[in-house]
Amino acid sequence: MIKIENTEVYGWETAIRGMRNPMNSWEKSDSFYGCRGGDYGRTEAENCDKKCKCDCSYCIGINDRSLMKSLVSAGTDHSKFMRMINVTCDIIAPMYWWKEFDTYKVGTVRNSCSTMHKIHEKEFKLDDFSNEHLFSDPGGSLENTVDIGYDRMFGIDFLIYIVNALNFYRKRYLETKDKRYWWQMIQLLPSSYNQRATVQMNYQVLRNIYHSRKDHKLDEWRDFCKGIEDLPYSELITGGTENDN
Repeated sequence: MIKIENTEVYGWETAIRGMRNPMNSWEKSDSFYGCRGGDYGRTEAENCDKKCKCDCSYCIGINDRSLMKSLVSAGTDHSKFMRMINVTCDIIAPMYWWKEFDTYKVGTVRNSCSTMHKIHEKEFKLDDFSNEHLFSDPGGSLENTVDIGYDRMFGIDFLIYIVNALNFYRKRYLETKDKRYWWQMIQLLPSSYNQRATVQMNYQVLRNIYHSRKDHKLDEWRDFCKGIEDLPYSELITGGTENDN
């Protein structure tokens, strides 16, 4: 399970200005704020009618977009402007996904909710864990259960046991403030626990992620890459069909 919220993209004007520095070609830039409706002779006030598909944000002109595509096609050394296009968002994902995300150390910033300090703040619930692929009883087959001696259990049953144990030790910790109970929560916590973090990335990092992870076995990576496809001018990242929204 992964959720991506509060996405913001910024830095276009700076990136384009820097992109044109090597050839001193600033006068060829045709990007602008607000919608010109295809008529470059209208004033900004006339154009800004809140009806354009870019919602009166920064719109990339034909000349600038053509140069962007050429530089991206030329390779990483030539597409440094991509590092100046910033993306921030909130991501809720299981810890096993975050461990893989953390391999992208360069060009990313992550501020996470603290498991160490806040693990005891609220009662644990089954929905706090990614469990959509665990075997469960409805329509299940006994061949997908584990023999524990006196019974057979599905995968979801083991997670329910762990959640109950976490809540037991949480209650004991709140009552006694004995750190031994805090350790039970920390060391029993499964990697399927969903953690929220606010993340900063850039288009070049996202390009690396997209082409490395879009066909990954984890659903979370495939869903993350689908979210990348919804970003403005995502063809700079994906190399696919243009997305101007």
